[in-house]
Amino acid sequence: MLSDVQDGVKEPARWSKSVQVVGAHAEGEVGRVVTGGVTDIPGATMLEKFRHLADVDDSLKRFTLFEPRGCAQMTVNLLLPPTHRAADAAFIPLQPDGPHAMSGSNAMCVATVLLETGMLPMAEPETIVVLDTPAGLVRAVARCKNGKCESVSLEMFPSFVEHLDHPLELEGHGTLLVDVAFGGCYFALLDARRLGFSITSDEARDLVELGARASRAAAEQIPVKHPSVASFDKVEYGLFCAQDGNTIRNGNVIYPGRMDRSPCGTGTAARLAVMHARGVLQAGVEIESRSIIDSVFRAEVTGATKVGHRKAVTTKLTGRAWIYGIYSLGIDPSDPYQLGYTLSDTWGINIVT
Repeated sequence: MLSDVQDGVKEPARWSKSVQVVGAHAEGEVGRVVTGGVTDIPGATMLEKFRHLADVDDSLKRFTLFEPRGCAQMTVNLLLPPTHRAADAAFIPLQPDGPHAMSGSNAMCVATVLLETGMLPMAEPETIVVLDTPAGLVRAVARCKNGKCESVSLEMFPSFVEHLDHPLELEGHGTLLVDVAFGGCYFALLDARRLGFSITSDEARDLVELGARASRAAAEQIPVKHPSVASFDKVEYGLFCAQDGNTIRNGNVIYPGRMDRSPCGTGTAARLAVMHARGVLQAGVEIESRSIIDSVFRAEVTGATKVGHRKAVTTKLTGRAWIYGIYSLGIDPSDPYQLGYTLSDTWGINIVT
């Protein structure tokens, strides 16, 4: 899947493969974007491409994410030709456990990179970019000024509640009641304060340790099944939740054991679906969604819809992304670690290599 080094690119002559990368982050969460060197991924749809990366060939994930070229605290987004005629571009987020169907923070990074590097034309004061993802089309509205994307608003696909107050057995904590919702993937929502947390930076290690156990328990104990996409059939994340008036705080624990630096876009969408279902958030009311480092997404429910037989809501999330670097990743044919390596000191003991 890695293309040969192209003629004219000033890179080491010994490199046999390379990809070009733009480094970006959205509200603190690193979302690098592969802008060159990957021609395409097999599959007629984004979901088929997702399945290929998940089940057939993980070499691109290992090459871009694992050491020495990557680290645990990041996502790499594959920028691909769209498979849907209504889309301007397509992307798939890669994380250490594999490809993911959608990510709000990474969609903000991708839209910002597309526009600020000139890959797509920027119009001021507003540019619309439609992104093709394995979870569906996402409409990104970028507010632009003087060549900069000052913010990106995502008109997300429908989010819905799968379970309210579902029992979860967690060793050391007995039976917890958790809400489970889909916002691009499935989340189990954990009441942070009942578990003794405020979701602040000094709690990161303890949140990760408990959240990883809660995520595994939720995946084992709580059945989920997306009404129209059969492969979305497990709880992927445990999301710690707190609230103070119209400000919510999210702490998302990401494999192999780290905290999302952003407020988590898909997690925020799932949480809005739960809040709307419980009658505590009405459509059109904007709230702040804050992260463990206090970065902010603005979020609101924009309407009601259905996914199959399930009641669902549409949501809008707004945040900011910044480019911090442009560089190439390459393979020297004599390098014994061409697809990278991991160690338990930073990657944890459960990473699959």
